[in-house]
Amino acid sequence: MQRNFTQLYLHCVWGTWDRLPLITPDIQEIIYAAIIRQCRQLKCTVIAIGGVPDHVHLLTSFVPTLTVSKLIGEAKGSSSHLITHEIRPNEFFKWQGGYGVFTVSHQNLEQVANYIKNQPQHHQQKKLISDWEIK
Repeated sequence: MQRNFTQLYLHCVWGTWDRLPLITPDIQEIIYAAIIRQCRQLKCTVIAIGGVPDHVHLLTSFVPTLTVSKLIGEAKGSSSHLITHEIRPNEFFKWQGGYGVFTVSHQNLEQVANYIKNQPQHHQQKKLISDWEIK
């Protein structure tokens, strides 16, 4: 091969502090937009983002020069900073320290993206894929 070729995708999941319902409808899209912005700055393309009040799912392409911990740390950090310093400076908002990350094959992107985009329905109907949820 004359040049490098990679096709890497990650399904990332992380929760709010103590799994409190901190992602309220009025800030949900702001949080998602901040995460998407940070991913773009890291040269990752967001394929799907979604969640419920106590956690977020992110499906993104992943460049081989980036570490998983940097991707997650910056996505969490930028969104948390925006909420706590600009959107709701006098209110509590914090992510848990941990996260879950799963590799996704190109063939399974649509299945995982649909799961992420329909998080509220999956949780309401209790039709969760336990391997893709954090405890």
